[in-house]
Amino acid sequence: MHALSLIAAITAAFVSCYAHAQSFPAKPVRLIVSGAAGGSLDIPARAIAERLRDRLPMVVENRPAAGGTVAVGDVARSAPDGYTLVYGFNGPLAYAPFLFSRLAYDPLKDLTPVIWMGGQPFTLGVSASLGINTVKELIDLLRKNPGKYNYSSLGNGSGSHLTMELVKARTKTFMLHIPYNGAPPAAAAVATGDAHAAFLPATVMLPFVQTGRIKILAVSTKERFPLTPEVPTVAESGGLKDFDSDGWNGILAPAGTPREVVLRINRDINDALASAEVRAILTKAQIRPRGGSPEQFGELMRSESQKWGPVIKFTGARLD
Repeated sequence: MHALSLIAAITAAFVSCYAHAQSFPAKPVRLIVSGAAGGSLDIPARAIAERLRDRLPMVVENRPAAGGTVAVGDVARSAPDGYTLVYGFNGPLAYAPFLFSRLAYDPLKDLTPVIWMGGQPFTLGVSASLGINTVKELIDLLRKNPGKYNYSSLGNGSGSHLTMELVKARTKTFMLHIPYNGAPPAAAAVATGDAHAAFLPATVMLPFVQTGRIKILAVSTKERFPLTPEVPTVAESGGLKDFDSDGWNGILAPAGTPREVVLRINRDINDALASAEVRAILTKAQIRPRGGSPEQFGELMRSESQKWGPVIKFTGARLD
């Protein structure tokens, strides 16, 4: 009798999940964006929502507090029914567990990866007064003059900060870190010579490049970016094999969300990302569209956690 009861319970649970997947979506899905309105997460979120308005209605909500950790934590504690998703990025998903001593969620246990949305490279710019043109020349300069140079970032514990720390760790060189409150002042510091270098979004440095005050050396990803194909990668310009620092982002659901629902959302968003209209919007915003399976996104999260944990511990950076 016990075995029959167990089989009946398993069958009932399977039928319930199947029925839920078949009726999904019965109402709009809330997509909680862990970045500000008009930012690099908001733009693709709204492009996807518009493209899927008839197939997968979405309500986009921005919740950028505490570097995205509030949004991710809230969704991790939400009902696992597919109606509440979070659009997160590497900050709250890969860096945060090593930057906060007490985090309200575990990205690898409390969330279910749905889809890798895209990535955004950091661009390495240096003060034109340094008179260098390659990452290798920068590394040589640092080795010949230990302790002389510094770099700015858009904030402590940010990808901008940690990407330069990865360069330092790989090359065994030193630069003093000067964190700023955002990318624009960090770029301005390089332009005026208050800082000597920075990894920042290309858009904030371009005005200073055009006036000859900042020299672009490389992009941080392992591939060149389509909008700036003439700019080499750090690996190409500095000889740092396999160097890769991507400002990646993606959509996740609470752990325990039925797989059929996750696959349905994944399929719809993959279709949207494949459209020329959405790809054009993302590329214009300096975002490389990705897509793929939930498993691919999950593997990215695990590998990034393994890569950045030691780097963050090396820096001693904390945000609490």
